[in-house]
Amino acid sequence: MHAVVTGSGGFVGRALMRHVPDAARVHLGQAGWRDALKAVDYPGAVIFHLAARVHETGGDAASWTADNVEKTEALAQAAAAAGAARFVFMSTLKVHGEETQGTAIRASDAITPRDAYARSKALAEERLADVSRRTGLEVAVVRAPLVFGADARANLGAASQLAASGVPLPFASIRNRRSWIHVEDLCTLLLACARDDAARGGAFIAAHAAAFSTPQLFAGLRERMGMSPRLFSMPPPWLERIATLAGRRDTMRRLTRSFEADASDTTRALGWEARVPFDRALQDLAASGEAR
Repeated sequence: MHAVVTGSGGFVGRALMRHVPDAARVHLGQAGWRDALKAVDYPGAVIFHLAARVHETGGDAASWTADNVEKTEALAQAAAAAGAARFVFMSTLKVHGEETQGTAIRASDAITPRDAYARSKALAEERLADVSRRTGLEVAVVRAPLVFGADARANLGAASQLAASGVPLPFASIRNRRSWIHVEDLCTLLLACARDDAARGGAFIAAHAAAFSTPQLFAGLRERMGMSPRLFSMPPPWLERIATLAGRRDTMRRLTRSFEADASDTTRALGWEARVPFDRALQDLAASGEAR
């Protein structure tokens, strides 16, 4: 495969490069990123666009738009003009919102982003669809939930560190369901979107069939760290009220609320399904949490 990868130094990018080690790397975080676009060997290439401004990097609305929308559109336009074969875009499940109540999200559901990151990804998807309509560039979008794996950062990195601390945690009575994907399964979907004709013009959810709960996450991490669970009960509404007073409302809701996705449409279209079990995902995350 003649592949071009942006974001090759990130968590998902490093994993993908193990599958396409000869891929060309394009760095969009530098001041001369437009010049970098001109130097890419586009003809016949599959573009894996993984680079993005993410939660932990912050920024104002203009920064989110510049990094996640304008750079995406410019890369797609350059790829289309020079004859790239396909554009595979790494998006997020958060374009569909922040939580679910009994019904898992499907890729055909409404786009309802709630924060700056998700809004920028949703707008980038719109711009890619426009480029595709105008130029004929084949585009495939992958929407991922929490991504597990060794060296996971952001929310999962913080969870592994909290588990490693050993402090008692008030999560025993939470009964939520959160979707997830292991980074290796995510890479196999990205590759399927690059190779399969059925991926053209589609949006695909990457999620394991089995969701997890917050107590399962922390008890499982601590078990693999050789610790007891040390979970006690506190009503989720109380946890949310306390967190709101402390300015951490959204963080706590990610621990108390559900956010579940249905990847069955992805399986039917591409024959893909997540295979890495939750036990291995926990082991990878626990190992990285202990190492920090």
